[in-house]
Amino acid sequence: MKSYTTPAFGHLLLFALVFLLPREGFASQAKSEQLVARADSAVLALQDLSGGGQNLEQYRGRIIVLNFWATWCVPCREEMPIFVRAREDYQARGVEVIGASADDASTRDQIGPFIEEYGIHFPIWLGASVKDMERLGLGATLPATAFIDRDGRVVARILGPVDEGELTERIDWLLSDRAGRPPPLLVDHLESATDEHGHHEGEEEHQHAAVAMEGASLVPS
Repeated sequence: MKSYTTPAFGHLLLFALVFLLPREGFASQAKSEQLVARADSAVLALQDLSGGGQNLEQYRGRIIVLNFWATWCVPCREEMPIFVRAREDYQARGVEVIGASADDASTRDQIGPFIEEYGIHFPIWLGASVKDMERLGLGATLPATAFIDRDGRVVARILGPVDEGELTERIDWLLSDRAGRPPPLLVDHLESATDEHGHHEGEEEHQHAAVAMEGASLVPS
């Protein structure tokens, strides 16, 4: 008996086969595309070292690299020279680096010595919280970095310590008005820093209920 497939059935079969194929690559690509498409508005208002109010809106028209850090965060210390160099290299091209400190009252007096030790000349804002980070899609773990375009939208994120190449690649992409293929717009180094027990390498208790770790540090709530 001769068998045949109707056009309608053939379309349904093709549709089913497509969704039975491995979709990991598609999911990864879709995740990046979705991040670009939704490009969250960057909203953050904190105080500077003199107590004056500061917010991201006043930097509209510039590219912003916004890094959340704390003096007690070991990987924050390790990556800070990268941001210092980036500010020196890119400030004249319309890029600003801003450091949002998550230090609370118990460690805030360490911020001044920290700034001096690392030769920081970019703006430092005080009082960053978990809510601020989560609002920007950065989770609740330090360090974390958001890349904000000239229109004031978060278009890329790095969770965990940055690599200098990752940082400059995203800045260069934004300076090129996003010409060409974008770099991965969401990089998560936190998963690789977590061992099979769900802890981070080098974990030790922090004095105000946060955790200072070699891989990352939880922000006090």
